Amino acid sequence: MTKPQTQSFDVIIVGGGPVGMTLALALSQSLRGIRLGLVDRRPLSVPRDNRASAIAAGVRRVFEALGVWSDMESQSQPIRSMRITDSGSGDIARPLFLEFGGDVAPGEPFAHMVPNQASGAALLAAIQDAVEVIAPAEILDWSEGRLSLADGQELTSPLIIAADGAQSALRRQAGITTVGHAYGQTGLVATIAHDLPHDGIAYEHFRPAGPFASLPLPGNRSSLVWTETEEAAQRYLALPAEALAAEIETVMGSTLGAVTLEDKLMGFPLRLQIARSFIGPRLALVGDAAHVVHPIAGQGLNLGLKDVAALAEVIVDAVRLGLDHGGAEVLERYQAWRRLDTAGMAMVTDGMNRLFSNDIAPVRALRDFGLGLVDRTGPVKSAMIRAAAGLTQGGPKLLSGLPI
Repeated sequence: MTKPQTQSFDVIIVGGGPVGMTLALALSQSLRGIRLGLVDRRPLSVPRDNRASAIAAGVRRVFEALGVWSDMESQSQPIRSMRITDSGSGDIARPLFLEFGGDVAPGEPFAHMVPNQASGAALLAAIQDAVEVIAPAEILDWSEGRLSLADGQELTSPLIIAADGAQSALRRQAGITTVGHAYGQTGLVATIAHDLPHDGIAYEHFRPAGPFASLPLPGNRSSLVWTETEEAAQRYLALPAEALAAEIETVMGSTLGAVTLEDKLMGFPLRLQIARSFIGPRLALVGDAAHVVHPIAGQGLNLGLKDVAALAEVIVDAVRLGLDHGGAEVLERYQAWRRLDTAGMAMVTDGMNRLFSNDIAPVRALRDFGLGLVDRTGPVKSAMIRAAAGLTQGGPKLLSGLPI
C-alpha cells in the first residue's frame, strides 16, 4: 500500500474566492517566508461573468493597504449617492423618502461597484508567487490540522481556514452547526444596460415582495439585486429576455430609460445563516462559511473581508510573538472580534427585510415617516452613511488602510 504524500504548511486556506485570496495576500505580505496553501475544488481563474460587488469604503481600504486597489479602481464605478423609495403593489409613483449622498471623506465615495472580473484578476495576479495553489482538489476528510484529498495527498497545518462558502464542507465536517431561517424569498441578479446615464446613483426600491436595487456600473450599465417571492421569481426566471427587460424597466419606473439584459437572470434562495462558532480545533471560518445575511444592505462580501482583516491581524500578531497561531486562545480573539459586528448586521438586515417586505398600509406609513425623518436629520444620516461604509473606530488595521 502506497503511503500518502504529505505536505506541511504554516496556514492552509480552503476556498479560492475573493475572501480566501484576500486573506492569502494579507498573510503573505505581512509574514515573509510563510508557507501558505490555497485549496479549491475548481482551478483558480478570473470569473467569466459580468457580476459585480459593492465594496464599502472601509473594506476598500483593505485592498489599498494590500496594493491591489489601483488595478480594480480603473474598472470600478463609485457610488455617489443612494436614493431610497417605497411603493405598494398598486402604486405607479415612487416617491423619494431618503437619499444618501456625498463622500465619507473628501474625494472618498462611501462605496464602489467592483466587477468580479476586476477583483478576481487583481487578487489572482497578486498571490501567484506567494501561495501554493492546490486545485482542483477534492477534500475527503478533515481532522484537527489535517486534510485528506481524493488524490491521496495529505495536507497538514497548525491552522486551517474555511473560506469555502455557505455550504462549507469543512464547517460540516468539524461539527459546527448554524442558526437562522429561510426567508421564503429568492434573490434575482443580472447586469443590465440602459439608455440614460445613472450618474453614479444607486436606487433601492422597497416593494411588497422585497427590495429592488440597481447599482451603477461603468458606462450606462447597472447591476440588479432583486428580491422576490419564490413563486414570482420562477415566473421571472422563465420569461424571454425582451419581456424580462420590459418588466425590469417597469419595476424601475423607467428611471434609467429603456433596458436590455447583458446576461441571464440568475436566482438563489435567501436565508439568514450564522455559524454557532466561528472557530474549531485549529480551524477558523471566514466569509459565507461563517455567516450569510440578507442582501438588502449589500453587506455580504464586506462582512467576509472584515473577517479577513481581523483574522489576518490575529495570526500575524501571534506569529510575531512566537505563539501558536492555530491555538484556541489566538482563535478566540478572532471570534470575539467578529461575533458582535456579524450579529449586529444580521439583526439589522433581518429587521429591515421584515419591515419593508410587506404591503400593510399602517406599517408603510410608519416606515415612510421614519425614512423621511432620517433624511432630515443630519447627524443620524451621517452616522448611517459611515456605518454602511464600514468606517468604525478600533477595528483591524487593514480597515484603516494600515499595514499589519
